[in-house]
Amino acid sequence: MTMSTPMVEIEGLSSVFRSAGREFVVHRDLNLKIEAGELMSVVGGSGSGKTVLLRQMLGLERPARGRVSVLGRPASELGAPGAASRVGMLFQHGALFSAFSVLENIAFPLHELRTLPPELVRDAAMVKLQMVGLDPSQAHKMPADLSGGMVKRVALARALVMDPPLLLLDEPTAGLDPDSADDFCDLLRSLHQELDLTVVMVTHDLDTIFELSTRVAVLAEQHVIVSGTPQEVMAHAHPFIRDFFRGERGRRAQALLHDSAKDG
Repeated sequence: MTMSTPMVEIEGLSSVFRSAGREFVVHRDLNLKIEAGELMSVVGGSGSGKTVLLRQMLGLERPARGRVSVLGRPASELGAPGAASRVGMLFQHGALFSAFSVLENIAFPLHELRTLPPELVRDAAMVKLQMVGLDPSQAHKMPADLSGGMVKRVALARALVMDPPLLLLDEPTAGLDPDSADDFCDLLRSLHQELDLTVVMVTHDLDTIFELSTRVAVLAEQHVIVSGTPQEVMAHAHPFIRDFFRGERGRRAQALLHDSAKDG
């Protein structure tokens, strides 16, 4: 990958699903570029294909037409040996293995490599556990014993355990109380900077969008209708943007961010 190659490049993407003899078009001629170092939020209404787009970037689904490249290579190659380490994924509800301890969950991707000694795997997992703000004493807890915020942190540690340059997040603050969501946003901001990550985040949480995003991409009408800074996106004339960003919740989130910036 050269310096000028986007971290993610999507060109002419069409996503089509078939059910009961009918075709359902989710994306049509969708284009999007995500540069290295960005923290991109992807927003859109229900059924706009936000999570489907993440799955395309992971190579879990192949488009009907078009091209999805990640770090200069087809996303479909992410299943090849060693390629999966290029992308970390945090699923909406954590998706921890209920029969594994916290440390076993974090270490799972490294164990799957079958190339590292157990001691090194354990040490690497412990480093990531502490990187996401958890105490080593939490290592042997089971997922059922964790709060929602702790589940998210463990899942984030697992997503980062192979040091991927690209991190995908599906609704990272969903289900968290406001204080836990704020803490998780602070953690993401810190890791984004410290690890030089590129982050793509699907979210509907306006506080998270305004707090973290360097750029926002809006899905509507089966494609990306606009991408830019939050301020640039809000200036775009479209019914979804008007309702989503300029409604009461949007005004409140912007006011809170403005007040926080003044206090800082």
